Amino acid sequence: MEAKSFHHALKVRDDICIGCTHCMTVCPTEAIRVRNGKAVIIDDRCVDCGMCLRNCPVKAIHIEHDDFKKIFDFEHRVALVPAVLSGQFPEDITVAQIYSALMELGFTAVYEVEHGVEILLEAAKRFVKNPAANQPVISSFCPAIVRLIQVRFPALTENVMLLKPPLDIAALHIKKLYTDKGINSDRLGIFYITPCAAKIAAIKSPVGEEWSPISGVINMDFIFNKIYKSIKQNGKSESCYLPKIDPLTSEGVMWSLTHGEATPIQGRCLAIDEIHNVIDFLEKLENEEIDDIDFVELRACDESCAGGVLAVANRFLAVERLKNRAANLPSVSGPIPSEMSEESIVRSKEYLINHIAIDDVNPRSMLMLDENMAEAMKKMNQRNRLLKSLPQVDCGACGAPNCQALAEDIVQGKAGIEQCFFIRNRQISSGKLNMAGSTAIIESIWGKKKLKKPESENI
Repeated sequence: MEAKSFHHALKVRDDICIGCTHCMTVCPTEAIRVRNGKAVIIDDRCVDCGMCLRNCPVKAIHIEHDDFKKIFDFEHRVALVPAVLSGQFPEDITVAQIYSALMELGFTAVYEVEHGVEILLEAAKRFVKNPAANQPVISSFCPAIVRLIQVRFPALTENVMLLKPPLDIAALHIKKLYTDKGINSDRLGIFYITPCAAKIAAIKSPVGEEWSPISGVINMDFIFNKIYKSIKQNGKSESCYLPKIDPLTSEGVMWSLTHGEATPIQGRCLAIDEIHNVIDFLEKLENEEIDDIDFVELRACDESCAGGVLAVANRFLAVERLKNRAANLPSVSGPIPSEMSEESIVRSKEYLINHIAIDDVNPRSMLMLDENMAEAMKKMNQRNRLLKSLPQVDCGACGAPNCQALAEDIVQGKAGIEQCFFIRNRQISSGKLNMAGSTAIIESIWGKKKLKKPESENI
């Protein structure tokens, strides 16, 4: 079951925002408007892809995460680390040193998320082969893509693979591991180090699940700085106590990169990254221009998680480091090691397989103008009539990204047609609107500061 509303990690700081429209024009779901000179994010449309953050010239958009001090609320503090974190550091800093630094910062255990791949890959192969599955099966790994499909391509929600991603599988394993030791859940804190905003949103309001076993989320750029500072101050020591765990497989290290999922899945599989490329592909898929594909790996970020908005390193260098690491690791299809640690995820395989499924992913269409079908049809006709009267220049001067977005806002009672610059000018010329009224409308969109004469201006 899904949460009633989306949680969003992306936030706008009004004290910094200058209402420049950079974020509004790049948002792939038209989730941003300008009101009173500030960017406003529409919750029902936002998929937390982070395009607004990447393009904000004044850094007014940030990603909220949990206070790091929260980890000390728990006796047992586990850091769930994605493999891509190791790719942020120079090659001379080892994974063991990164683990050591995390434990020096206060964690009592460190566990790499991609151990969950060992469980997921087998289940994913079965899911794709299942004749009952809608083809192509779309990966559920990237939460920004799952939300994008929900709000912009609702007809494709039935194609989403109904399996937990490695993150949730690893978290369930950790929770079971500690429960089996007799440790109550209120003494265990599981904290994920995230490379993007969408994963925060997915943890706070999971899609297809009632709850998440993860206690909190910490931004990767924040923890990178702490780890790097610790290593620089204390030297590259590996003397800190490290838990004995099984090494990741090569597939595990590669999973969060482009082609990481598609390569080990059998059949005709495609891997597409960067959200605009994904949208282009999904539009073709929705229009039935593409067929005969078994599985599609879709990622919102260029180079997938290595290009996440919270990643620090150059994404191409990070990919190279991860590929070098993967080259020295065993394959998931290889023989099971004769010696497994007590924490090996393979020991929990039966339990995890029994809990790997998620509920149906439900549409949350941003195109739906009203929950009542009759009213929605009426509003759609109103929108189409309004569109004919609008100039179709998509200038953004109304505070919406384009004319269609303005028309939709109008029929939903969120805007007025006089917000259009061209309509407003016609109303002034015909005497329907005076200059004072026009000024008030402009101020409601762009704020009073935009209309104030700068002290340096001589015009």
